[in-house]
Amino acid sequence: MDLFTNAINGLNSVVWCMGLVVLCLGAGLWFSVRMRFPQVRMFKEMVHLLVHGEKSDTGITPFQAFAATVGSRVRMGNIAGVATAIFFGGPGAVFWMWIIAFIGASSAFMESSLAQALR
Repeated sequence: MDLFTNAINGLNSVVWCMGLVVLCLGAGLWFSVRMRFPQVRMFKEMVHLLVHGEKSDTGITPFQAFAATVGSRVRMGNIAGVATAIFFGGPGAVFWMWIIAFIGASSAFMESSLAQALR
């Protein structure tokens, strides 16, 4: 049993290392710069589509698509994680979560764009 625990802990330290954090943040920054910051540039269009989006007979409204996407991305773990981060990190944790969310938005945009293009 001790060998199994050590193997899992070793694998955990390799997968969840600082390199993964740097890779994810680097990819988010690279996507932001490469796509000219779509999280800022396309904000007005996003709000317009959410408020005045057209409903089709065969699909869902843009707001329904947004709600489904947020529901699949956020989940309960992120809510508990935010509460834990604020408890342990204080108000500064909220600032860094906003920064990470801003950078991660370009990764999410790229993921959704690739999903539409390659479906």
